[in-house]
Amino acid sequence: MKTGIKTFFLFIMMGLFSSVSVNAQVEEESENGAISGPRYGADSANCVMHLSLYREFYKQMNYKDAYPHWRWVFQFCPIASQNTYIDGAKMVTAKIDETKDPALREKMIDTLMIVYDQRIKHFNREGYVLGRKGIDLYTYRPDKTEQLYHIFKKSVELSGNKSEGAVLVYYFRAVIGMVELNKLEKSTIVDTYDQLSEIIDFNLKANAEKPKNLANWENIKANVESTFEPFATCPDLVAIYSKKFEQTPENVDLLKKITNILERKGCVKEELFFKATEKLHKVEPGAQSAYLMGTLNLERNNLSKAAEYMQQAAELYESNGDKVKAYNILANINFNQRNYAQARSNALRILQIDPNYGKAYLLIGDLYSSSASMCAEDDLGGKSVFWAAVDKYIRAKSVDPSVESDANAKIAQFSKFYPAASDLFFRDMQEGSSYTVGCWINESTTVRAAK
Repeated sequence: MKTGIKTFFLFIMMGLFSSVSVNAQVEEESENGAISGPRYGADSANCVMHLSLYREFYKQMNYKDAYPHWRWVFQFCPIASQNTYIDGAKMVTAKIDETKDPALREKMIDTLMIVYDQRIKHFNREGYVLGRKGIDLYTYRPDKTEQLYHIFKKSVELSGNKSEGAVLVYYFRAVIGMVELNKLEKSTIVDTYDQLSEIIDFNLKANAEKPKNLANWENIKANVESTFEPFATCPDLVAIYSKKFEQTPENVDLLKKITNILERKGCVKEELFFKATEKLHKVEPGAQSAYLMGTLNLERNNLSKAAEYMQQAAELYESNGDKVKAYNILANINFNQRNYAQARSNALRILQIDPNYGKAYLLIGDLYSSSASMCAEDDLGGKSVFWAAVDKYIRAKSVDPSVESDANAKIAQFSKFYPAASDLFFRDMQEGSSYTVGCWINESTTVRAAK
Protein backbone atom coordinates (compact mmCIF):
# COMPACT_ATOMS: atom_id res chain seq x y z
CA MET A 1 0.00 0.00 0.00
CA LYS A 2 2.86 2.39 0.85
CA THR A 3 4.46 1.64 -2.51
CA GLY A 4 1.23 2.42 -4.35
CA ILE A 5 0.88 5.78 -2.57
CA LYS A 6 4.49 6.63 -3.35
CA THR A 7 4.01 5.76 -7.03
CA PHE A 8 0.76 7.77 -7.13
CA PHE A 9 2.52 10.90 -5.87
CA LEU A 10 5.43 10.25 -8.17
CA PHE A 11 3.12 10.22 -11.18
CA ILE A 12 1.51 13.46 -10.03
CA MET A 13 4.94 15.10 -9.85
CA MET A 14 5.83 13.74 -13.29
CA GLY A 15 2.62 15.04 -14.73
CA LEU A 16 3.33 18.52 -13.45
CA PHE A 17 6.89 18.38 -14.71
CA SER A 18 5.99 16.93 -18.12
CA SER A 19 3.40 19.62 -18.80
CA VAL A 20 6.09 22.24 -18.26
CA SER A 21 8.52 20.27 -20.45
CA VAL A 22 6.09 20.02 -23.37
CA ASN A 23 5.42 23.73 -23.41
CA ALA A 24 9.12 24.60 -23.01
CA GLN A 25 10.42 22.13 -25.59
CA VAL A 26 13.00 23.76 -27.88
CA GLU A 27 15.84 22.77 -30.16
CA GLU A 28 18.74 22.43 -27.74
CA GLU A 29 22.44 21.81 -28.35
CA SER A 30 23.95 19.16 -26.09
CA GLU A 31 27.33 19.31 -24.35
CA ASN A 32 30.29 20.05 -26.68
CA GLY A 33 27.90 20.50 -29.60
CA ALA A 34 27.64 16.75 -30.27
CA ILE A 35 23.99 16.82 -31.37
CA SER A 36 21.05 19.24 -31.31
CA GLY A 37 17.34 18.59 -31.01
CA PRO A 38 14.47 18.59 -28.51
CA ARG A 39 15.95 17.43 -25.23
CA TYR A 40 13.04 15.17 -24.27
CA GLY A 41 12.41 13.80 -27.76
CA ALA A 42 9.11 13.62 -29.67
CA ASP A 43 7.15 12.32 -26.65
CA SER A 44 8.39 14.55 -23.85
CA ALA A 45 5.69 13.53 -21.35
CA ASN A 46 6.59 9.85 -21.56
CA CYS A 47 10.29 10.68 -21.60
CA VAL A 48 10.10 12.62 -18.34
CA MET A 49 7.98 9.85 -16.78
CA HIS A 50 10.40 7.04 -17.70
CA LEU A 51 13.39 9.20 -16.84
CA SER A 52 11.99 9.92 -13.38
CA LEU A 53 11.07 6.30 -12.74
CA TYR A 54 14.39 4.85 -13.78
CA ARG A 55 16.28 7.45 -11.75
CA GLU A 56 14.18 6.75 -8.66
CA PHE A 57 14.76 2.99 -8.88
CA TYR A 58 18.42 3.55 -9.76
CA LYS A 59 19.01 5.63 -6.61
CA GLN A 60 17.61 2.71 -4.59
CA MET A 61 20.04 0.42 -6.47
CA ASN A 62 16.99 -1.45 -7.75
CA TYR A 63 18.47 -2.07 -11.19
CA LYS A 64 15.90 -4.71 -12.10
CA ASP A 65 12.99 -2.24 -12.02
CA ALA A 66 15.09 0.67 -13.28
CA TYR A 67 16.27 -1.15 -16.40
CA PRO A 68 13.04 -1.19 -18.51
CA HIS A 69 12.48 2.52 -17.93
CA TRP A 70 16.13 3.27 -18.68
CA ARG A 71 15.85 1.36 -21.98
CA TRP A 72 12.88 3.50 -23.00
CA VAL A 73 14.81 6.71 -22.26
CA PHE A 74 17.89 5.34 -24.05
CA GLN A 75 15.84 4.60 -27.17
CA PHE A 76 13.38 7.48 -27.40
CA CYS A 77 15.00 10.51 -25.74
CA PRO A 78 18.77 9.94 -26.01
CA ILE A 79 19.81 13.52 -25.19
CA ALA A 80 17.62 13.94 -22.12
CA SER A 81 20.60 13.55 -19.79
CA GLN A 82 24.21 12.38 -19.92
CA ASN A 83 23.40 10.40 -16.78
CA THR A 84 21.47 8.02 -19.02
CA TYR A 85 24.80 6.70 -20.27
CA ILE A 86 26.73 6.92 -17.00
CA ASP A 87 23.97 5.07 -15.10
CA GLY A 88 23.35 2.75 -18.03
CA ALA A 89 26.96 1.56 -18.14
CA LYS A 90 26.78 0.72 -14.45
CA MET A 91 23.49 -1.17 -14.75
CA VAL A 92 24.51 -3.10 -17.86
CA THR A 93 27.82 -4.02 -16.21
CA ALA A 94 25.90 -5.36 -13.21
CA LYS A 95 23.69 -7.45 -15.52
CA ILE A 96 26.77 -8.85 -17.30
CA ASP A 97 28.34 -9.87 -13.99
CA GLU A 98 25.22 -11.71 -12.84
CA THR A 99 24.38 -13.35 -16.19
CA LYS A 100 25.31 -17.04 -16.41
CA ASP A 101 24.11 -17.72 -19.98
CA PRO A 102 27.19 -17.22 -22.24
CA ALA A 103 25.17 -16.14 -25.29
CA LEU A 104 23.09 -13.63 -23.31
CA ARG A 105 26.22 -12.39 -21.61
CA GLU A 106 27.83 -11.65 -24.98
CA LYS A 107 24.73 -9.73 -26.05
CA MET A 108 24.89 -7.66 -22.86
CA ILE A 109 28.57 -6.86 -23.54
CA ASP A 110 27.54 -5.66 -27.00
CA THR A 111 24.89 -3.49 -25.33
CA LEU A 112 27.52 -2.00 -23.01
CA MET A 113 29.69 -1.08 -25.99
CA ILE A 114 26.68 0.56 -27.67
CA VAL A 115 26.02 2.61 -24.52
CA TYR A 116 29.52 4.07 -24.79
CA ASP A 117 29.16 4.70 -28.53
CA GLN A 118 25.84 6.50 -28.05
CA ARG A 119 27.28 8.60 -25.24
CA ILE A 120 30.04 9.76 -27.58
CA LYS A 121 27.51 10.43 -30.34
CA HIS A 122 25.25 12.57 -28.17
CA PHE A 123 27.60 14.07 -25.58
CA ASN A 124 31.06 13.89 -27.12
CA ARG A 125 34.01 13.64 -24.63
CA GLU A 126 35.28 11.02 -27.06
CA GLY A 127 38.77 10.62 -25.62
CA TYR A 128 37.56 10.03 -22.07
CA VAL A 129 34.60 7.80 -23.01
CA LEU A 130 36.72 5.66 -25.34
CA GLY A 131 39.06 5.08 -22.44
CA ARG A 132 36.16 3.88 -20.27
CA LYS A 133 34.88 1.73 -23.12
CA GLY A 134 38.31 0.18 -23.61
CA ILE A 135 38.71 -0.67 -19.92
CA ASP A 136 35.35 -2.49 -19.87
CA LEU A 137 36.10 -4.28 -23.14
CA TYR A 138 39.47 -5.38 -21.73
CA THR A 139 37.65 -6.69 -18.64
CA TYR A 140 35.11 -8.77 -20.58
CA ARG A 141 36.93 -9.52 -23.85
CA PRO A 142 40.68 -9.36 -23.16
CA ASP A 143 41.41 -11.42 -26.28
CA LYS A 144 40.11 -8.64 -28.60
CA THR A 145 43.61 -7.25 -28.89
CA GLU A 146 43.27 -5.36 -32.15
CA GLN A 147 39.95 -3.76 -31.22
CA LEU A 148 41.37 -2.76 -27.82
CA TYR A 149 44.48 -1.31 -29.45
CA HIS A 150 42.51 1.00 -31.76
CA ILE A 151 40.16 2.14 -28.97
CA PHE A 152 42.95 2.94 -26.53
CA LYS A 153 45.17 4.51 -29.20
CA LYS A 154 42.47 6.97 -30.20
CA SER A 155 41.58 7.68 -26.56
CA VAL A 156 45.19 8.59 -25.70
CA GLU A 157 45.63 10.64 -28.88
CA LEU A 158 42.51 12.66 -28.03
CA SER A 159 43.03 12.98 -24.28
CA GLY A 160 46.82 13.45 -24.17
CA ASN A 161 47.95 14.51 -20.70
CA LYS A 162 44.36 14.17 -19.46
CA SER A 163 44.35 10.42 -20.12
CA GLU A 164 43.42 8.23 -17.16
CA GLY A 165 46.27 6.22 -15.71
CA ALA A 166 44.50 2.89 -16.18
CA VAL A 167 43.95 3.68 -19.86
CA LEU A 168 47.70 4.14 -20.33
CA VAL A 169 48.43 0.78 -18.71
CA TYR A 170 45.88 -1.11 -20.83
CA TYR A 171 46.95 0.70 -23.99
CA PHE A 172 50.55 -0.36 -23.45
CA ARG A 173 49.48 -3.97 -22.94
CA ALA A 174 47.43 -3.80 -26.15
CA VAL A 175 50.45 -2.49 -28.08
CA ILE A 176 52.60 -5.36 -26.82
CA GLY A 177 49.80 -7.77 -27.75
CA MET A 178 49.71 -6.35 -31.28
CA VAL A 179 53.47 -6.85 -31.61
CA GLU A 180 53.16 -10.43 -30.41
CA LEU A 181 50.50 -10.97 -33.09
CA ASN A 182 52.95 -9.55 -35.67
CA LYS A 183 50.54 -6.72 -36.45
CA LEU A 184 52.93 -3.97 -35.28
CA GLU A 185 56.70 -3.56 -35.41
CA LYS A 186 58.63 -4.07 -32.19
CA SER A 187 59.75 -0.44 -32.33
CA THR A 188 56.11 0.56 -31.63
CA ILE A 189 56.57 -0.69 -28.07
CA VAL A 190 59.44 1.72 -27.54
CA ASP A 191 57.67 4.60 -29.28
CA THR A 192 54.56 4.05 -27.15
CA TYR A 193 56.60 3.78 -23.97
CA ASP A 194 58.18 7.14 -24.79
CA GLN A 195 54.75 8.68 -25.45
CA LEU A 196 53.21 7.32 -22.24
CA SER A 197 56.24 8.30 -20.15
CA GLU A 198 55.80 11.93 -21.16
CA ILE A 199 52.13 11.84 -20.10
CA ILE A 200 52.99 10.14 -16.81
CA ASP A 201 55.81 12.60 -16.06
CA PHE A 202 53.44 15.49 -16.74
CA ASN A 203 50.92 14.13 -14.25
CA LEU A 204 53.55 13.32 -11.63
CA LYS A 205 54.66 16.93 -11.75
CA ALA A 206 51.10 18.29 -11.82
CA ASN A 207 50.15 16.25 -8.74
CA ALA A 208 53.34 16.78 -6.74
CA GLU A 209 51.38 18.52 -3.97
CA LYS A 210 48.51 16.01 -3.93
CA PRO A 211 49.74 12.88 -2.09
CA LYS A 212 46.85 10.59 -3.06
CA ASN A 213 46.96 11.50 -6.76
CA LEU A 214 50.75 11.39 -6.75
CA ALA A 215 50.74 7.88 -5.28
CA ASN A 216 48.32 6.76 -8.01
CA TRP A 217 50.54 8.13 -10.79
CA GLU A 218 53.63 6.60 -9.20
CA ASN A 219 51.85 3.23 -9.33
CA ILE A 220 50.97 3.81 -12.98
CA LYS A 221 54.60 4.64 -13.74
CA ALA A 222 55.82 1.50 -11.94
CA ASN A 223 53.29 -0.62 -13.86
CA VAL A 224 54.35 0.75 -17.25
CA GLU A 225 58.04 0.45 -16.35
CA SER A 226 57.69 -3.20 -15.29
CA THR A 227 55.72 -4.00 -18.46
CA PHE A 228 58.42 -2.37 -20.58
CA GLU A 229 61.35 -3.98 -18.75
CA PRO A 230 61.71 -7.02 -21.06
CA PHE A 231 62.07 -4.68 -24.03
CA ALA A 232 64.26 -2.08 -22.31
CA THR A 233 67.78 -3.43 -22.75
CA CYS A 234 70.23 -1.06 -24.41
CA PRO A 235 71.13 -3.57 -27.17
CA ASP A 236 67.42 -3.98 -28.00
CA LEU A 237 66.85 -0.23 -28.13
CA VAL A 238 69.94 0.33 -30.26
CA ALA A 239 68.92 -2.48 -32.62
CA ILE A 240 65.44 -0.99 -33.00
CA TYR A 241 66.55 2.58 -33.66
CA SER A 242 69.86 2.21 -35.52
CA LYS A 243 68.17 1.28 -38.79
CA LYS A 244 65.71 4.15 -38.52
CA PHE A 245 68.54 6.56 -37.76
CA GLU A 246 70.48 5.41 -40.82
CA GLN A 247 67.42 5.82 -43.03
CA THR A 248 66.47 9.35 -41.88
CA PRO A 249 69.43 10.79 -39.91
CA GLU A 250 68.05 14.35 -40.04
CA ASN A 251 64.49 13.58 -38.90
CA VAL A 252 64.21 15.87 -35.87
CA ASP A 253 61.30 13.98 -34.30
CA LEU A 254 63.16 10.69 -34.62
CA LEU A 255 66.36 12.19 -33.20
CA LYS A 256 64.49 13.54 -30.19
CA LYS A 257 62.81 10.18 -29.67
CA ILE A 258 66.14 8.31 -29.83
CA THR A 259 67.92 10.64 -27.42
CA ASN A 260 64.97 10.73 -25.01
CA ILE A 261 64.46 6.99 -24.82
CA LEU A 262 68.16 6.12 -24.58
CA GLU A 263 68.72 8.72 -21.89
CA ARG A 264 65.61 7.61 -19.99
CA LYS A 265 66.81 3.99 -19.96
CA GLY A 266 70.44 4.83 -19.07
CA CYS A 267 71.93 4.00 -22.48
CA VAL A 268 73.92 7.22 -22.83
CA LYS A 269 77.20 5.40 -23.40
CA GLU A 270 75.92 3.86 -26.62
CA GLU A 271 77.42 5.18 -29.84
CA LEU A 272 73.92 5.69 -31.24
CA PHE A 273 73.13 8.11 -28.43
CA PHE A 274 76.25 10.14 -29.23
CA LYS A 275 75.55 10.21 -32.96
CA ALA A 276 71.87 11.08 -32.56
CA THR A 277 72.60 13.84 -30.05
CA GLU A 278 75.34 15.27 -32.26
CA LYS A 279 73.06 15.23 -35.31
CA LEU A 280 70.17 16.75 -33.35
CA HIS A 281 72.38 19.64 -32.27
CA LYS A 282 73.41 20.26 -35.87
CA VAL A 283 69.90 20.28 -37.34
CA GLU A 284 68.22 21.98 -34.38
CA PRO A 285 70.79 23.67 -32.12
CA GLY A 286 69.58 24.15 -28.58
CA ALA A 287 70.81 24.55 -25.05
CA GLN A 288 69.96 21.01 -23.97
CA SER A 289 71.55 19.32 -26.99
CA ALA A 290 74.66 21.49 -26.53
CA TYR A 291 74.80 20.50 -22.87
CA LEU A 292 74.44 16.81 -23.75
CA MET A 293 77.20 17.04 -26.34
CA GLY A 294 79.39 18.77 -23.77
CA THR A 295 78.91 16.02 -21.20
CA LEU A 296 79.33 13.25 -23.78
CA ASN A 297 82.61 14.68 -25.05
CA LEU A 298 83.75 15.19 -21.48
CA GLU A 299 83.15 11.50 -20.78
CA ARG A 300 85.27 10.70 -23.83
CA ASN A 301 87.96 13.07 -22.56
CA ASN A 302 87.53 15.32 -25.61
CA LEU A 303 88.10 18.41 -23.49
CA SER A 304 88.29 20.98 -26.29
CA LYS A 305 85.02 19.80 -27.84
CA ALA A 306 83.42 19.53 -24.42
CA ALA A 307 84.36 23.12 -23.62
CA GLU A 308 83.05 24.31 -26.99
CA TYR A 309 79.64 22.69 -26.51
CA MET A 310 79.34 23.68 -22.85
CA GLN A 311 80.07 27.30 -23.77
CA GLN A 312 77.19 27.14 -26.26
CA ALA A 313 74.92 25.63 -23.64
CA ALA A 314 75.75 28.32 -21.09
CA GLU A 315 74.95 31.03 -23.64
CA LEU A 316 71.76 29.38 -24.94
CA TYR A 317 70.19 28.45 -21.61
CA GLU A 318 67.56 30.92 -20.42
CA SER A 319 67.24 29.99 -16.74
CA ASN A 320 69.93 31.13 -14.33
CA GLY A 321 70.08 27.71 -12.71
CA ASP A 322 70.90 26.05 -16.03
CA LYS A 323 73.45 28.72 -16.87
CA VAL A 324 75.22 28.21 -13.55
CA LYS A 325 75.25 24.43 -14.14
CA ALA A 326 76.84 24.84 -17.58
CA TYR A 327 79.38 27.48 -16.54
CA ASN A 328 80.42 25.37 -13.55
CA ILE A 329 81.19 22.38 -15.78
CA LEU A 330 82.93 24.66 -18.28
CA ALA A 331 85.14 26.20 -15.59
CA ASN A 332 86.14 22.74 -14.39
CA ILE A 333 86.95 21.69 -17.95
CA ASN A 334 89.17 24.77 -18.23
CA PHE A 335 90.81 23.77 -14.96
CA ASN A 336 91.60 20.29 -16.36
CA GLN A 337 93.04 21.98 -19.44
CA ARG A 338 95.27 24.03 -17.11
CA ASN A 339 93.69 27.14 -18.58
CA TYR A 340 93.45 28.78 -15.18
CA ALA A 341 92.64 32.30 -16.30
CA GLN A 342 89.70 31.10 -18.42
CA ALA A 343 88.49 28.88 -15.60
CA ARG A 344 88.45 31.86 -13.23
CA SER A 345 86.67 33.97 -15.84
CA ASN A 346 83.85 31.40 -16.06
CA ALA A 347 83.68 31.05 -12.27
CA LEU A 348 83.26 34.83 -12.05
CA ARG A 349 80.42 34.61 -14.61
CA ILE A 350 78.70 32.23 -12.21
CA LEU A 351 79.09 34.72 -9.38
CA GLN A 352 77.60 37.47 -11.54
CA ILE A 353 74.50 35.26 -11.88
CA ASP A 354 74.50 33.96 -8.30
CA PRO A 355 76.78 35.82 -5.87
CA ASN A 356 76.11 33.18 -3.21
CA TYR A 357 77.28 30.18 -5.20
CA GLY A 358 80.03 29.02 -2.87
CA LYS A 359 81.40 26.36 -5.22
CA ALA A 360 82.59 29.07 -7.60
CA TYR A 361 84.75 30.56 -4.83
CA LEU A 362 86.05 27.10 -3.94
CA LEU A 363 87.02 26.59 -7.57
CA ILE A 364 88.88 29.87 -7.76
CA GLY A 365 90.68 28.96 -4.52
CA ASP A 366 91.67 25.60 -6.06
CA LEU A 367 92.95 27.41 -9.15
CA TYR A 368 95.14 29.62 -6.98
CA SER A 369 96.44 26.81 -4.77
CA SER A 370 97.36 24.83 -7.90
CA SER A 371 99.46 27.72 -9.21
CA ALA A 372 102.38 27.64 -6.72
CA SER A 373 104.87 26.13 -9.17
CA MET A 374 103.96 28.52 -11.98
CA CYS A 375 103.99 31.60 -9.72
CA ALA A 376 107.34 31.03 -7.95
CA GLU A 377 108.75 34.46 -8.75
CA ASP A 378 107.21 36.04 -5.66
CA ASP A 379 110.46 35.60 -3.66
CA LEU A 380 108.56 33.14 -1.46
CA GLY A 381 108.74 30.15 -3.77
CA GLY A 382 105.14 30.67 -4.85
CA LYS A 383 103.77 30.41 -1.31
CA SER A 384 101.92 33.73 -1.56
CA VAL A 385 99.30 32.03 -3.78
CA PHE A 386 98.04 30.16 -0.72
CA TRP A 387 97.05 33.44 0.94
CA ALA A 388 94.88 34.29 -2.05
CA ALA A 389 93.51 30.77 -2.19
CA VAL A 390 92.47 30.74 1.47
CA ASP A 391 90.80 34.13 0.97
CA LYS A 392 88.50 32.45 -1.55
CA TYR A 393 87.76 29.50 0.73
CA ILE A 394 86.82 31.88 3.53
CA ARG A 395 84.63 33.83 1.14
CA ALA A 396 82.96 30.62 -0.06
CA LYS A 397 81.71 29.56 3.38
CA SER A 398 80.68 33.11 4.28
CA VAL A 399 78.23 33.30 1.36
CA ASP A 400 77.21 29.63 1.17
CA PRO A 401 76.89 27.57 4.38
CA SER A 402 76.45 24.39 2.32
CA VAL A 403 80.17 24.42 1.40
CA GLU A 404 81.45 25.23 4.90
CA SER A 405 82.81 21.75 5.55
CA ASP A 406 84.75 21.63 2.27
CA ALA A 407 85.98 25.17 2.75
CA ASN A 408 87.28 24.47 6.27
CA ALA A 409 89.11 21.36 5.06
CA LYS A 410 90.82 23.32 2.30
CA ILE A 411 91.73 26.15 4.68
CA ALA A 412 93.35 23.65 7.05
CA GLN A 413 95.15 21.94 4.17
CA PHE A 414 96.62 24.96 2.41
CA SER A 415 97.33 27.25 5.36
CA LYS A 416 100.09 24.77 6.24
CA PHE A 417 101.94 26.02 3.17
CA TYR A 418 102.10 29.64 4.30
CA PRO A 419 105.66 31.02 4.57
CA ALA A 420 107.35 30.56 7.93
CA ALA A 421 107.52 33.59 10.22
CA SER A 422 111.31 33.67 9.75
CA ASP A 423 110.89 33.86 5.98
CA LEU A 424 108.65 36.90 6.42
CA PHE A 425 111.12 38.50 8.86
CA PHE A 426 114.07 38.20 6.50
CA ARG A 427 112.01 39.72 3.71
CA ASP A 428 110.83 42.57 5.90
CA MET A 429 107.21 41.51 5.60
CA GLN A 430 104.72 42.02 8.43
CA GLU A 431 101.79 39.72 9.18
CA GLY A 432 98.50 41.47 8.49
CA SER A 433 99.99 43.82 5.91
CA SER A 434 98.67 44.01 2.36
CA TYR A 435 100.37 42.08 -0.40
CA THR A 436 99.62 41.78 -4.12
CA VAL A 437 100.04 38.30 -5.57
CA GLY A 438 101.41 38.65 -9.06
CA CYS A 439 101.63 36.05 -11.82
CA TRP A 440 98.28 35.48 -13.56
CA ILE A 441 96.41 35.97 -10.27
CA ASN A 442 97.19 39.66 -9.75
CA GLU A 443 95.13 40.01 -6.61
CA SER A 444 95.57 41.79 -3.28
CA THR A 445 95.69 39.64 -0.14
CA THR A 446 96.98 39.67 3.47
CA VAL A 447 100.39 38.46 4.68
CA ARG A 448 100.19 35.45 7.02
CA ALA A 449 102.69 33.04 8.59
CA ALA A 450 102.36 29.28 9.00
CA LYS A 451 101.32 28.20 12.46
